[in-house]
Amino acid sequence: MNAWVAVGGSPQSVVRAAHYGFGLQLAIMGDPACEFKPFVDLYHRALNEFGQRTDLPVAVHSPGHIADTDDLAAEQLFPHFKDNRDRIGQERGWGAVGRDEFENEIEHGALYVGSPETVAAKIAATIKQLGVQRFDLKYANGPMPHSQLMRSIALYATRVVPLVRDMLG
Repeated sequence: MNAWVAVGGSPQSVVRAAHYGFGLQLAIMGDPACEFKPFVDLYHRALNEFGQRTDLPVAVHSPGHIADTDDLAAEQLFPHFKDNRDRIGQERGWGAVGRDEFENEIEHGALYVGSPETVAAKIAATIKQLGVQRFDLKYANGPMPHSQLMRSIALYATRVVPLVRDMLG
């Protein structure tokens, strides 16, 4: 049996996962993935200190959307991302998200949005930077039409995953 603990930025949660010998799933929903490298390092140190197996897997879980082109993916995702993010923001006291913040998250943050080639390159870079064994794309973003979600899933399975495997050798 392989149990995972999802962690969104708490060192205590990372240490707890290591203490119990669970795999670590980094829920990277904002900020650049490279900023989570200290959590991966902490996890490996804690596994060792707790006498756990040190080959336990580390994964990343981040939101994204794939379409035939970068522009199409962003256009399809933005209104649904905005609705979802603004609703959560109201609960947490954040302001409304603008298009510039959305574009910045695609370019520098945790949104894996674009063509299969663009998304594959970003996933491969994340895997290399963090030294993780698995990447999970959170493809459901608000009330996005089912046909767009299914196209994104199909592109992920048939184009992105093979490209990432090739990029990682």
